[in-house]
Amino acid sequence: MASRLANPLTIPTEEEFDLFEVMSALTDPVRRAIVVQLAEEPGRACSNADYGVSKSALTRHWRILRESGLIRQEAHGNRHRNWLRREELDRRFPGLLTLVLDEASRGARVS
Repeated sequence: MASRLANPLTIPTEEEFDLFEVMSALTDPVRRAIVVQLAEEPGRACSNADYGVSKSALTRHWRILRESGLIRQEAHGNRHRNWLRREELDRRFPGLLTLVLDEASRGARVS
């Protein structure tokens, strides 16, 4: 029987990052919340937080973040651990992630 992770995870290289895919991934508030949490807690598992959406919707959000290049995701048994690709993003799009995190933080203080 094949593992549910028989196919490798799709993770673009730094050269394959597309600004518009990254920006599109960041338009969703749930995905922005995930990015903020990963900035605060690198290596976080997918299942360690409740973002107010169904499990299937959350799985889709993680996939979009991974496939846009914003996060690196590694399978460890039946769990996925996640990291922001901060260094790669900063080289490809200098200041973008800092701006996103600053704006998300400012928006949280205003709310």
